[in-house]
Amino acid sequence: MTSLPPQLAELTAVDNHAKLEQESVHQVYDVIAGHFSATRYKPWPVVEAYLADQPSGSLGIDIGCGNGKYLGVNRAVVTIGVDRSENLVSICHERGFQALVCDGLAVPFPDNKFDFAISIAVIHHFSSPDRRMRAIREVLRLIRPRGSALVYVWAMEQKGKRKFPGQDVYVPWHMPTWHEKPGGAKQGGKDDQEAQRQKQDQEPVDKVYMRYYHLFVQGELEELVVAAGGKVVRSGYDRDNHYCVITKDE
Repeated sequence: MTSLPPQLAELTAVDNHAKLEQESVHQVYDVIAGHFSATRYKPWPVVEAYLADQPSGSLGIDIGCGNGKYLGVNRAVVTIGVDRSENLVSICHERGFQALVCDGLAVPFPDNKFDFAISIAVIHHFSSPDRRMRAIREVLRLIRPRGSALVYVWAMEQKGKRKFPGQDVYVPWHMPTWHEKPGGAKQGGKDDQEAQRQKQDQEPVDKVYMRYYHLFVQGELEELVVAAGGKVVRSGYDRDNHYCVITKDE
């Protein structure tokens, strides 16, 4: 199936951004969780290096942890995951990680609780400037003074073939309809084997789910961090993302 291009998200008439995110982010990730998780297994080097640099015994939080691929990168620290998707958090539990379901704008931990935090490819899913600001402030609230956080967001200036019609877009996720096993087909059993044979004989048909993204232009993330009361330690561009390491005053 030919991949659909990203679609422009018209937000001028949106009066309930939480509802938009519920329908075009949260519900989508719960539906695609298994397929999404199967594509998310290799840590990005910049994130991996940041986690490896954390001192032994540190306490950290991964806000928007997904399937938990970063929760076990540094076994010398304790990293707790939080995510809005119940199904992705369930995958974390199956892998033996500590994770809980919550909203990224209201993480149920006290101020200054964590030595470090990461928020990888999450804040671009908030659909208004105010909500993106609140998301950054929540990251800053959770880290202690002299602690730090690493934040990644999708960049408008992407180097790949995919082109975007604007900064606010719906990006398609193509999920094969045969990704979920037919009801009653036991893994490895005769029914499952027959289902696999039928699958191979059929032309794959994808279901398409549209996810909302706000694409950040160069410098926008840094401006947002400063406006939220944080400080930018360093910033860069990596894998079609803008990122910042941030901290806050004591």
